[in-house]
Amino acid sequence: MFGDKKHPPQKRIDCLIGAGTTVRGDIVFKGGLRIDGQVHGNVATADGQAGTLVVSEHAKVEGEIRVSHIVINGTVEGPVSASDYLELQPKARVTGDVAYKTLEMHVGAVVQGRLNHGQAEPESAAVVELKRVGA
Repeated sequence: MFGDKKHPPQKRIDCLIGAGTTVRGDIVFKGGLRIDGQVHGNVATADGQAGTLVVSEHAKVEGEIRVSHIVINGTVEGPVSASDYLELQPKARVTGDVAYKTLEMHVGAVVQGRLNHGQAEPESAAVVELKRVGA
C-alpha cells in the first residue's frame, strides 16, 4: 500500500479462539489472532491492514486466509495469502494454493497446492484473443 515498506509483525495476540471452540463464519480482525480451535470461514485483517495470524498445532481452518504475517502449525483447507511473511511449522498441513512474499518452511510441513512467490495477490493472466484469418 505504501510502496515497499514492510509491515512489522504484531508482537502481541489480541484475540484467541480457544481449543474446543468452533466458529462458523468469516473472521475479520486487527492486530494479532491465535486460533487453537476450528474456523469454518475466511480469515483476514480489517481493510488489508498488517496483522499476525497463528494457527496452532491442533487448530483447523476451512476457508481462505489473507493476512500479512502468518504462522501455521495446524491444518488449513483453502488458499493462503501472506503479503509479507509465511512460516509453515513442522505439523502444518495446507490444502490449497499458497501465495507469499517470504516463506519459511520447516521439515515436515506439507502443502498440497501451488506455491506462488512474489505478490500475495495472484496476477490474472492477460487473455489475448486471436482472430482466424480466412475461414
